[in-house]
Amino acid sequence: MTIAHQTWSADAARAVIATCNEPGPVLISLQALQHAFGYVHPDATQLVADAFNVSRADVYGVLTYYSDLRTTPPSEVEVRVCMGEACQAVGARELMAAAQQHLGPRCDVQAVFCMGNCALGPTAVVAGRLHGRVSAVGLANSVARALGSTEAGERQ
Repeated sequence: MTIAHQTWSADAARAVIATCNEPGPVLISLQALQHAFGYVHPDATQLVADAFNVSRADVYGVLTYYSDLRTTPPSEVEVRVCMGEACQAVGARELMAAAQQHLGPRCDVQAVFCMGNCALGPTAVVAGRLHGRVSAVGLANSVARALGSTEAGERQ
């Protein structure tokens, strides 16, 4: 599953920010920017600060506090490995180490805690799809399939 994002531009970012008129506008604006562009471009901190009359430091503090907000463009495939206790007991640490070592720059590998799939650990999510009882080889195969589907989508 690949999500198409807009290409970053200050004008497009201003348009996204302008739609955020609810309480907590800084966080809502940053979430909207990430939804639109796939990440929050570094130049967006000044745009958000200007839009809501707060300091750039305040915006940066919100941006870096929430782990769901990212400041770099996403890779082609996101991989999340469960590091909950049940998954660690059946090899999640080793799976995470193998993923970080072997999957390469086209993948974002993140440790997350408890996906609620404890009976089928270790668990990983590859491109939005949940996989249970994952081995390093199985994870690599799932990533290869996900990368193949993104390449097929680009050719269409």
